[in-house]
Amino acid sequence: MDIKITYTQQGDYLLPDLKLPKQPKVEIGIWGKRHLRYIKQHHPIRYTNLLTSCKLTTYLADINEQAEEMFFRLVKQLAEKEGVTQQLKTDNQMQY
Repeated sequence: MDIKITYTQQGDYLLPDLKLPKQPKVEIGIWGKRHLRYIKQHHPIRYTNLLTSCKLTTYLADINEQAEEMFFRLVKQLAEKEGVTQQLKTDNQMQY
């Protein structure tokens, strides 16, 4: 297998031109962005491993999806516990 590696001169050194493969464009929501900030600050090795293995965007999209499902499930459970229905919300919008 013939792989051509190119280099860029930086001072007295030749550094290889490294590029990551193209990753699919995935929309990451608020929960994924918050998790990204968290792993950058508190787990830099995990962040670097995910980034260099090209798994970061799919990982964050999965985290975002799980968090959204959990959020909506919790909201639904709380509404059922408190007895909030659509009829209640339409009758008295200021209260709910």
